[in-house]
Amino acid sequence: MRSLLVLPALAVLAAASVPGAARAAATIDQPIAELRGLDKITARTQPLEAKVGETVQFGTLGITVRACRKAPPEDPPESAAFLEITDTPPSKPAATVFSGWMFASSPGVSALDHPVYDVWVVSCTDTSPAATAAQQEVDENVPDASPLPLPEMKIIPPALPPGRQ
Repeated sequence: MRSLLVLPALAVLAAASVPGAARAAATIDQPIAELRGLDKITARTQPLEAKVGETVQFGTLGITVRACRKAPPEDPPESAAFLEITDTPPSKPAATVFSGWMFASSPGVSALDHPVYDVWVVSCTDTSPAATAAQQEVDENVPDASPLPLPEMKIIPPALPPGRQ
């Protein structure tokens, strides 16, 4: 008898968990990957911006972004990019040193293993950070609309009751 009551309860729990799992798997494709590169010799980092399908150079590395996906706003923030990284050192043939997904929140999960360079995903976006910075500069140079001047106000003290002057 108890098993008959447990089975419907399990079915309800399973049905309730499916939409959440489907929602968690949804991502938003973005056209631009914001990356950061580290030169381990000079200890300098450089921001990199790569459009999906294009290759950017960082030192001897050629970084091609094949896909860039971002979690929807209602989910915890996460960006992931599928990168193909090729190393072309002088006087050596080109070699693929990384091909796979990199996650912004966990760069160590699938990291580039290179003696000189490190590359990681910062975020996926639909606007260029350079364009955003340029727009902010334009916005800062536009004078603010000043409010209309208020008419001069004269403060009148309250009238004292008779006999209290």
